[in-house]
Amino acid sequence: MTYGFGMNDSTLVQNIGEYIAAGDTKAALRVIGREFHSRCWSLGTSSNYSVITHRNPIELLITASGKDKSSLTEKDFVSVDAAGNLLDIEQSAGRKSSAETLLHCLIAECITDAGAILHTHSVWGTILSRNLLEPDQAFGVLGIEGYEMLKGLEGVQTHDTMIEVPVFRNSQDMAELSERIRDVLEPSSVTYSKRPPVHGFLLAGHGLYTWGKSLAEARRHIEIFEFLFEVTVQQKLLSLCP
Repeated sequence: MTYGFGMNDSTLVQNIGEYIAAGDTKAALRVIGREFHSRCWSLGTSSNYSVITHRNPIELLITASGKDKSSLTEKDFVSVDAAGNLLDIEQSAGRKSSAETLLHCLIAECITDAGAILHTHSVWGTILSRNLLEPDQAFGVLGIEGYEMLKGLEGVQTHDTMIEVPVFRNSQDMAELSERIRDVLEPSSVTYSKRPPVHGFLLAGHGLYTWGKSLAEARRHIEIFEFLFEVTVQQKLLSLCP
């Protein structure tokens, strides 16, 4: 099949919808990669995207490690189990999943209605996440309120809303980082019961993780969050002007 990746970027969103409707998950993820790269949300080989293909047991299709998201191919994906292990080593042909696959697995476990998980590395998200934590802090919260665009997040009905975006200090120890995130996302945790619904989180100096019931919803959440991060930073800059 020809995916039309040479076309104008203005048609990308339409194509994503068409591929999702056709059940062509890899093609949809490839177009998302190109779109996010063009919008400076997934530069270099940063970011990873996954779709939950099976719930019991959990299985995910995820972008392979070290791939340029502007030029993903049909072969740049691997399938993993709930622990991040490759389901078919031979078929993977040397490709491997990122260490951050464990975070996708954790989200899939804790957010039981999630169908897709997307991770980006934008300038605005990186700036905000670094600014929100003191050197000795492991956890913080970004509050955003009053913007009409908040209604693009699933379940938000009015601009007169405050959302909270958890911010975690980054770590190369994915097991340790996963446990800190689990304490916020897991429905049985004390932290979970004391806060409004979470649509995503930030890793300090790193980037955004968000999800949705479908790939289309997860993509929309990325777009909404990236808008909100940018206006939050720009508002802070304006407040410094005389």
